[in-house]
Amino acid sequence: MTILFWIAAATLIVTTCVAFDLFSGNRSVRALRDVLPVPVGDPSRVSIIVAARNEQRNIREALQSLLDLAYPNFELIVVNDRSEDNTGRILDDMARTHPCLKVLHIDVLPPGWLGKNHALWIGSHRASGELLLFSDADIVMEPTVVTRAVAFLEQNRLDHLAATPSMRMPTTFLGMFGAAFIIFFSLFSRPWKARDPKSRHHIGIGAFNLVRSAAYRQVGGHETIRLRPDDDIKLGKIVKQAGFRQDVAYAPEFLEVEWYASLGEVIKGLEKNAFSGADYNIPLVLTGVVIHILCNIWPFMAIFLTRGWIQGINLATVVLILLVVADSARFHRSKSWYAVGYPLMSALFVFILLRTMLLNLMQGGIVWRGTFYSLKELKGNRV
Repeated sequence: MTILFWIAAATLIVTTCVAFDLFSGNRSVRALRDVLPVPVGDPSRVSIIVAARNEQRNIREALQSLLDLAYPNFELIVVNDRSEDNTGRILDDMARTHPCLKVLHIDVLPPGWLGKNHALWIGSHRASGELLLFSDADIVMEPTVVTRAVAFLEQNRLDHLAATPSMRMPTTFLGMFGAAFIIFFSLFSRPWKARDPKSRHHIGIGAFNLVRSAAYRQVGGHETIRLRPDDDIKLGKIVKQAGFRQDVAYAPEFLEVEWYASLGEVIKGLEKNAFSGADYNIPLVLTGVVIHILCNIWPFMAIFLTRGWIQGINLATVVLILLVVADSARFHRSKSWYAVGYPLMSALFVFILLRTMLLNLMQGGIVWRGTFYSLKELKGNRV
């Protein structure tokens, strides 16, 4: 019983500290809805760069939203990265009726590159903008989002701005996982610290990475992170490490993504970056698994398996966790009651972490979008 008491007490203390960090951190992040959609002075030219591979399901809707942006000075560059479906044909059809859309087709992936990173790198060479906006091929944008983002960047004298999307999920189960994943990502990256030049924390979001062209080229762009599956957040890291100013803004009203359409897609999709996010560090992954079990899963079990003061402490921990998850969900336009699924989603995430690590180790790398990348070459591109 003594061990269970100290586990319960320690878990409550850790949860309280984490809750305070997340609660205050979320409230320190500014939102694009608070920025007037009015260009600052002579608006900088923005080059929107999108990499697309086998995106026929969502790409027409996503690109149409980009073409309908209210920003007065932008170009749209879409790089078709060896697609095997109708993505290329859809892009060519849209380009014929939209002159601001430039389509590039890649047929061969050179050695030493991840496909998406290579596509974005190629697109950046065709860009003429003072600002580069890297976005995924399934992001639907509200017309004023780029205007607001550029104004935010200029007003705060930033070199890099990441913006958070809302996640469109087809089922309640996936919605719960999305709400939980935001917690996992936030606690791992602490995005509210990105603006602090003294902090090692950094941020990058695949849905919306807006960066000054000069800063991007100075840090070597995607060539520096050519084999990083977590390219979005690593782009933020190399920008921050070079001394440039960055920040993150909430934008769930202005950016939307269908993150994953099924549980199978969730498990498969996170194969590419769940291990790389820990820099292929086995002890770090295992430590994360133990922490998840002790802090996010065990307290929910313990309220049924313990009695007396120990049960009361675990109950307090559970209530605090649910309040924090519900509060976080509200910031990202998710449903607060999804918090009830948090322990199950934590268990699923533990499974994904372990499965991804073991799969990477057993097959000696990852298979992503039809291409195999060896673990040896992936580890060689440490950032």
